[in-house]
Amino acid sequence: MSRILDGAAIAAEIKAEVAAEVSQLAAQGIRPGLAAVLVGNVAASQIYVRSKVKTCADLGIYSEMITPPETVTTEEMLALIADLNARDDIDGILIQLPLPGHVDTKRLLDAVSPDKDVDGFHPVNAGRLQAGRLSGKDSALAPCTPAGVIEILKRSGIAIAGKHAVVVGRSDIVGKPAAMLLLHENATVTICHSKTQDLPSITRQADILVAAIGRAGFITPEMIKTEKTGPGATVIDVGINRITEPAEFERFFAGDSKRAESFAKRGSTLVGDVHPKAFAVAGAYTPVPGGVGPLTIAMLMANTVRAARMRRGQ
Repeated sequence: MSRILDGAAIAAEIKAEVAAEVSQLAAQGIRPGLAAVLVGNVAASQIYVRSKVKTCADLGIYSEMITPPETVTTEEMLALIADLNARDDIDGILIQLPLPGHVDTKRLLDAVSPDKDVDGFHPVNAGRLQAGRLSGKDSALAPCTPAGVIEILKRSGIAIAGKHAVVVGRSDIVGKPAAMLLLHENATVTICHSKTQDLPSITRQADILVAAIGRAGFITPEMIKTEKTGPGATVIDVGINRITEPAEFERFFAGDSKRAESFAKRGSTLVGDVHPKAFAVAGAYTPVPGGVGPLTIAMLMANTVRAARMRRGQ
């Protein structure tokens, strides 16, 4: 039977460790601080940022939610970021994406001080990650979701060293950094993408399969390595896709009465980048929801505390 990797439980474990670190820093007169910048009135983004702010409060981290209007200009945003870079009480700066189309996202992400870039998006942090600078002074702040993937594997006792890891997706936010982190854990890594030929023949070789392509149910059962005498692949599903059409629901969840009841009530449900039926042939897998998702906020908190320590030479 496939083993479920409980991301929510692992996230709770990491948050408890972060809270303990925050208490240690408090004894030194230090309180880590996070500034979350949310532009406009995108409902989903508001819910997500409020969740981050609430988690900060739960763990003892100072936080501010800054909400410029949707009409804000790139120059006004750059001035705001410069102010946050200069503030000693702010250790982490988070710019909630997506931004309005008229705002230059790249310029803003590049303007965040690398030492406060708790999302790990700055080119300096990307370079530090590639160079393997993962600990010590001036080490990389890794993107939260890929860092969470590694934590799930390690804390679940899934061996990484010497294994073949296949990452489906090459985004700067998830795919590329996930591949780099797996490489630093001594996996043999293959990165696949939309132009990869005969994708199933490659994914079937994976001991660890990371799906981060942003397409609902893209990874099907025949794309996953199975073993007749042992466990199949460990499947890490990074995707979060909301489906609202009944026909699409039937394609993924036909016969799931509990999920059907929830879908009828809410009018939507979530599915990852892995088809739900594919989990049955996996050795272990992360569910959606409750898998990788909870780790993203937990790792953001961990990065904020880490940034606070590094900024003070610890």
